[in-house]
Amino acid sequence: MNFGAFLDFATRQGGTQASSFREAFDMVDLAEETGLDTIWLGETHFNANRPISAPLVVASAIATRTKRLRVGMAVQVLPLISPLRIAEEAATVDQISQGRFEMGVGRSGNVRAYEAMGIPYEESRERFQEALDIILEAWKGKPFSYQGQFNQIDNATVTPEPFHKPHPPIRLASTGEDSFARVGRLGFPIFLSMRGMDVNDLERNMKEYHRAWRAAGHPGNGGDISVRIPMYLSTTEEGAVEEARETIEAFFTRMRQRYEQGRDEEGAGGTAAERAAALKKRAERLAQMTYEEILETRVICGTPENVIDRLKQFQEKLGLTGFAAELNPGGLLPPEAVQRSMRLLTDEVMPAFK
Repeated sequence: MNFGAFLDFATRQGGTQASSFREAFDMVDLAEETGLDTIWLGETHFNANRPISAPLVVASAIATRTKRLRVGMAVQVLPLISPLRIAEEAATVDQISQGRFEMGVGRSGNVRAYEAMGIPYEESRERFQEALDIILEAWKGKPFSYQGQFNQIDNATVTPEPFHKPHPPIRLASTGEDSFARVGRLGFPIFLSMRGMDVNDLERNMKEYHRAWRAAGHPGNGGDISVRIPMYLSTTEEGAVEEARETIEAFFTRMRQRYEQGRDEEGAGGTAAERAAALKKRAERLAQMTYEEILETRVICGTPENVIDRLKQFQEKLGLTGFAAELNPGGLLPPEAVQRSMRLLTDEVMPAFK
């Protein structure tokens, strides 16, 4: 089991973007010290509260201040930037880290970012596939040309080559029900999210992933399976539940409000009408859920012993091979509580899976 933590560089109320970077890098240093496997970075544009718009730059900084910690994208949004530029920068991070890099990729559902960059969101799926094809070809380190709908490349040789051979591990995000089978057909490891879906939704959709994987003739039953999940640990069950209540409730309230506003930041998939219907359904589900129901199906919260049991359940239900813990999902826990939670995770939970 790969133990990871997700950093979104959230700016606290009354804080500054500079303080959010300091706090995030304090977590990086703690992750290196405590033996966490991977730090995962998102990509958010035009959001003053989450100033992580250049995750590959941040990944490079993490690689230079650590010796063993891995760093991964969760995820790099391929349609928004030139695929040649992404290939160059990702390979550079792979070289700087000497192979401690993993490339999670997706197309996001942040329509505002697409609009601000002058890219129609309706083209996101096709642009994503073109970008992925180009990046994989570019990482071969040989001259190549490509004539696509959105990209025309003539005799380009991308440098540097990746440190990994043939290239860094690639993981595809899947947050819409229509994308699980697609990722399985393509034969990539998968990145899941516990935001728009609960564990039962994911279990049902993972069957489509495995079925499509086998039907496409890929070896085995599926690739590595990782999930991004809100998580909090404390020394007592009551303490964990109550200490995390405010931040977890704030997190899911914010998600519900985004869905109600039609902000599809995860990528529900389908046509505009289908996306709107999916978001309405997600908002209604969250509006009806109690805190206890959220704890049961959408987060992992408890003592180290409880968390071990829950992770084992996730292994059984989803075939989980790794996770990215969101240790302060609503951004309301004090830094010392977040750091204590990470220490409990690495010191008392991780040994049970290694």
